[in-house]
Amino acid sequence: MTAPSGSRSADRLRSRGSLSQTIEVETPELVLFSYTIAGVGSRALAALIDALLCIALIVTIVFGIGVLSPRSSAGAASPGVFEAWATAIFIFAVFCVFWGYYVLFEGLADGQTPGKRLLRLRVVRDGGYSVTFAASAIRNVMRIVDMQPAFCYAVGMLSVIFSRSGKRLGDIVAGTIVVREGLIRQIAPGPSAAPVENVPILETMLTEEQYSVLERFMERRATLDQPRRTALATQLAERLTAVLPGDETGRASGSTDLARLVRLYERERGARARGAAARQQRGAARERNVIVATRSPRWNAFAARLAEAQRVGLPSLGETGVREFVAEYRDLASDLARLQTAAQGREAPELFYLSRLLAGAHNLLYRGRGVGFADIVRVIAIEAPREVRRSWRPIMLAAALLFGPLVIAYTAVVQQPSVAATFVPPAMLDRAEEGVRRAREQTGYIPDPQIFRPTMASQVIANNIQVTFGVFALGITAGIGSALLLVLNGVSFGGVLGLYKSKGILALIIAFVAPHGVLELTAVCIAGGAGFLLAAALLIPGRRTRRRALIENGSRSIRLIAAATVLLLVAGSLEGFVSPIPSWPLRAKLAVSAVTAVLLMLYLSSGRTARPRRAPTPNEARSETRGDLLALG
Repeated sequence: MTAPSGSRSADRLRSRGSLSQTIEVETPELVLFSYTIAGVGSRALAALIDALLCIALIVTIVFGIGVLSPRSSAGAASPGVFEAWATAIFIFAVFCVFWGYYVLFEGLADGQTPGKRLLRLRVVRDGGYSVTFAASAIRNVMRIVDMQPAFCYAVGMLSVIFSRSGKRLGDIVAGTIVVREGLIRQIAPGPSAAPVENVPILETMLTEEQYSVLERFMERRATLDQPRRTALATQLAERLTAVLPGDETGRASGSTDLARLVRLYERERGARARGAAARQQRGAARERNVIVATRSPRWNAFAARLAEAQRVGLPSLGETGVREFVAEYRDLASDLARLQTAAQGREAPELFYLSRLLAGAHNLLYRGRGVGFADIVRVIAIEAPREVRRSWRPIMLAAALLFGPLVIAYTAVVQQPSVAATFVPPAMLDRAEEGVRRAREQTGYIPDPQIFRPTMASQVIANNIQVTFGVFALGITAGIGSALLLVLNGVSFGGVLGLYKSKGILALIIAFVAPHGVLELTAVCIAGGAGFLLAAALLIPGRRTRRRALIENGSRSIRLIAAATVLLLVAGSLEGFVSPIPSWPLRAKLAVSAVTAVLLMLYLSSGRTARPRRAPTPNEARSETRGDLLALG
C-alpha cells in the first residue's frame, strides 16, 4: 500500500483476535500507527443509511416542486411550462443526488458521509491522509461497476472480502481505504494506593505472559459459574504458587485460591501503575510500565482535545491551541515509538489506544486544503484539456473502436438494408419508417413539443454522462468492457445511419445529430480513453506496481471524465433545445456543428502556455509535508 505526499504504509495487516484487521501506516515523523479496516457489515449499513437519506432528499425535492406548483397559486404560470421545467429539474436533481451526494460529503466532511459518520467510518487515502475531491470522485464513479449486478453491490462486496485491505474496486483505483474509528476510551493506569509491603517496587513478580493470563481471568471471572470459576482459580493458583501471597498461612486460615489470586492481581496492577518493570524484561522493555504510568494522564487529556477538534475543526483551537496540539501530537508519536520498542511485537492495549489517537490527529493535521471555486475552474479550464492532449493515444484507440464499427455497420446496411434488423433496436426501425413521412412533411427527426425541450435536455445530459461513467469504469476489466461498449455504440449508430441512407432520408437524421454530435462523440472517445488508462495500468504498468499504476492513471482519468462531462453538458443542452427544431435547414444545423468544432478545438488547446507542475519526488513531498507540520508547530 503506497501512500502519497511523503507518508508510506507498511502494508502489514494484523488481526486483533478474530474480529478486526488493522493496517499499519508510517507517518512523516517515521512513526507507525494502525487503522482498523471497516468490515463489510458496517460499510453496508452505512450505505443503507446514506441511500435512505438520498431517497429523503429526492422526496423533499418532489415535495418542494409540489408546493411551488402553479396549481397552488392560480395564474402564476402555464401548467405546461411549469411541468416541463419541474420535470427537467427533478431529473437533473436525482442525477446530482445519486452521483454528487457521496463526493460532496466525502470531500467536505473529511471522508465521512452521514451514514459513515453515524457508524464512525471514514474514507482516507493510502498513508492516512484525508481524501481529496479527486479521489472521492474516482471511487464513486467506479460505483457503477461495484454496484453490479443491478444495485446489489455484489462486485464491491466480493472485492472488500477478498482484498487484503478491505477495498472495493473504487478504493483500489482511487488509492483510498475505509477505516473504522472506534470510540477512544481513557487508559486507566491502575490503582495508586501503596503496595502491601509499603515500599517502592522496582520489578513485578509476574512476567508479562503470566500477568496477561491472570488479567484475562480476572476480567472473565464474573461471567463464569461457580464450579468453573473455582476450577480455573485452582489451576491458575498452581501455576503461580511460587508468587501467590500468604501461601501457607493463607491456606491454613481458609483463604481461597480466588482470594489469593485477587490479592496478587491487585498488587501486580498497582506495581505496573507505578512503573515497575515486568519480571525478566531487559532493555527497552523495562520502560513500558513507566511510560504508561507517567504519560497516560497526558494521553487522556489529548484524547479530550482531539475529540473537540474533530467536532468543531482544528482552526477552532486558535493559533496557540493549534501549536499546542501539534506539540502534543509529536510527544504522543514519541511515546508510541518507545512503547512499540518496549512491547517487542506484543499486542498491548496502550499501543492500540495511542495508535487510534495518532490516527485521528494525523487526519486533522494533514488534511488537504479546501477546494474553492478557483480550483474547480483551473481543473476544468486548464488541467482537464491538458490531460486530453497528454492522453491522445488511448483516446485515439477509443475513437477507432467507436468509428471503425460505425463505418462497417453503415456500409453493411447501405448495401443490404435487411441486415439492419439484426443489430438495430426495433424502436429505431419503426422510427426510420416514420422518418420517411416526416421527411416528406418536413416535421423534423422527432416530434418537437417546444414546451418539453428542458425535460429532454435534462434527460439527455443525465443519460449521456452516466454512459461515459460506464465506459470509463469498465476499464477496470482490462479494457474489455470499455471496448465492448464503444463497439456496440458504434455498430448501433452506424446501423441507424445506414438505415436512413438506404431510405433516402439521411439528411433528416444528420440535421438532428449535427448540432450536438461533435461534442457528444468526442466526449465518448475521451471517456473511452480514460477507461483504457485503467486498462494500461493493469496490463502494462511498466516499472510501477499495478496498484501504484492504477492510482496514478486513475488520477489522470478523472480529469478526462471532467472534460467529457463539460462537453456533455453543452451537448445535452444543444440536443434538447436546438437539435429538434424542424424549421432550421440542414445548413443552419451544420453551421452550429462547425461552431462547436471550433470551440472544442479552442477548449482542448487551453492551458498550453502554463508550464505543467512537476510532480514532487517522495523525498520532496516528505520534506514539504514535514515543513507544513513544522510551520503549524
